[in-house]
Amino acid sequence: MIGLIFGETEFPKYILKKIRKKYKYLIIDLTKKNTFKKDKNCHYVSIGQFGKIISILKLNNCSKVLFAGKVQKPNLKKVKLDLKGIYYIPKIIKSSKLGDAAILKQVINILKSEKITTLRSNKFTPELSLSKGLYTKVKPNKDDQKDITCAIKALNRSNSFSHIQGAVSRNNKILKTEEINGTEKMIKKIKKNSDQLNGVLVKYPKKKQDLRIDLPTVGIETLKQCKNAGLKGLVLKHKLNIFLNKRQCVQYANKNKMFIIVK
Repeated sequence: MIGLIFGETEFPKYILKKIRKKYKYLIIDLTKKNTFKKDKNCHYVSIGQFGKIISILKLNNCSKVLFAGKVQKPNLKKVKLDLKGIYYIPKIIKSSKLGDAAILKQVINILKSEKITTLRSNKFTPELSLSKGLYTKVKPNKDDQKDITCAIKALNRSNSFSHIQGAVSRNNKILKTEEINGTEKMIKKIKKNSDQLNGVLVKYPKKKQDLRIDLPTVGIETLKQCKNAGLKGLVLKHKLNIFLNKRQCVQYANKNKMFIIVK
């Protein structure tokens, strides 16, 4: 039995569709609207109910879990806690001061102490993680390459446990780096500076991130947001990404003279 700990985005739905007929599973649903309530194996749980989560996993002989989807960082002062939540919350609070990646790592350590192993999020969907290469007809030119280098340097300078997974560069200058609200809200703050697309979005894993969970996830909506912001390209890291709707994304990028490259 595999425990699927699911948050928001389309990625969890893709995983569920892939494994539903092949493996025994249960879902710990951490979404706001109980997205998976129609599944008979779903358990809707609050993020602070560590005791309940661990009990559900153990009662169903789940020694392995897989995280997928985005979980909103909770307000630790308002979240409802059970007894194990109260026991573990000081560690979570301490980790939260270092950033999102540190929180996730702490949660994995809590599960490990309960003899529950965390699997890679792309364990059952390796086809969604792109390898090195250019995936579009349009190639990045010299100016684009400068923007790519500029954005990667900005990500490399970020705090080791920060929430930064993305950076936008244009004309060899950083326009925005990802904040706690995520990539979409970052891109929405970018304005076109001409009718011609220029600038890039680079999405790399957070520094010191546990690569079993929370890999940068992009899809058709990401490409549309980039186009609306006047960005020309999207850059990902080799095998450290979740790329949804690949065919649709490539077609959209080619149609709009954008590039998708994995380094």
